[in-house]
Amino acid sequence: MYNVAVSDNYGIDTSLGFFDCTNFYFEIDEEDDFRRKGPSKERRLDPIVGMGLLLDANRIPIALKVFPGNESEQPVIREILSELRLRHKVPGRIIRIADKGINSAENICHTKDDGDGYIFSKSIKKLPATEMDWVLLDQDYEDVYDDKGNLQYQYKETVDSFIYSYKDQEGNKIKRTFKEKRIVSYNPKLAKKQRKEIKRQIRKADRLILSKAKRKEFGDLAKYVNFKSSDDEGNTTDNPVNISLNDAKIEKDLRLAGYNMLVTSETNLPAKQIYAAYHELWRIEESFKIMKSDLETRPVYLQKQETITGHFLICYLAVLLLRLFQFHVLEDKFSSSEILNVARNYELAKVSSRRYINLSKNAPLLRHLAQKYKLPVLNCYLDNSDIKIMLDNWF
Repeated sequence: MYNVAVSDNYGIDTSLGFFDCTNFYFEIDEEDDFRRKGPSKERRLDPIVGMGLLLDANRIPIALKVFPGNESEQPVIREILSELRLRHKVPGRIIRIADKGINSAENICHTKDDGDGYIFSKSIKKLPATEMDWVLLDQDYEDVYDDKGNLQYQYKETVDSFIYSYKDQEGNKIKRTFKEKRIVSYNPKLAKKQRKEIKRQIRKADRLILSKAKRKEFGDLAKYVNFKSSDDEGNTTDNPVNISLNDAKIEKDLRLAGYNMLVTSETNLPAKQIYAAYHELWRIEESFKIMKSDLETRPVYLQKQETITGHFLICYLAVLLLRLFQFHVLEDKFSSSEILNVARNYELAKVSSRRYINLSKNAPLLRHLAQKYKLPVLNCYLDNSDIKIMLDNWF
């Protein structure tokens, strides 16, 4: 119903489909069939519910799926697109864009079987040695500069045939080969940021080692630590666990800082266009942030699955309206935070039965609405006719 209204008024462009998942925690003591413990994005131990969100090429939300917190998010992109096509008869080919958490052999095979394309990120750290050598080889990288002449990133690309294999639900091994473009990029600013974070984690891990902390106290820092409870010949002993920094892991992560790989079925698209399309995923991350922070979606104090889903649907519709206003009406000239600040702080005081005084602060967005749409939003005094003009304007 909502997509029909959006399509009729603004149009929906499904040439690109941006997809990502997040989860929401529930402050309850015991799990149920829907609120289950799983991998929390915020590293909490509370039961969670997962949410998958799909944006169209114009970065407008077009589909939502809520699922139990213990389920993998990888199948959700297939389910949400299948339901979208079934309900709304979405025509044509969709290029699916998602991060490495969604990238799997099964998802790529299903994407090709559905006649769609994909742009997914891929973990550099899990590449085979031959590809890793190609990534770290300085040759063939091209520089990309911003408008001020500063180096933004470097990239190189290759097109080849790659094997994807997985086991289906019956346990049968499926093996397919696809022609694919792979683009590796190096971002110097990202490299600096990641190296700083790695070194911070190393210092923290080192302090835990010196304090003889237990293994569970290391948490995510355990990836940079060796826990050895065997002798030099590999035999398990009753001796205390020997804990030391994993120098090989640290060296590898420092060396790979700033690198990222994109894999895509769109072998004829220019690398810079693919890079730009993928990096629009931040819009969906921002949508989740709006839900969690600005709309205060969590924590959720509801019990039944139907009411929980209804709560998320209301939040989804709020983000949908915000994005329609931001991108279609305001033409992306104002950020979501600017829009929300004006919406929260626009205030009128009634001084008589027909007269109001404007208590709101002047803002660029209000000036834009006054100039382009002739709305009396900046008037110091307003009457009932002014209020009617503002409420009747549907842009």
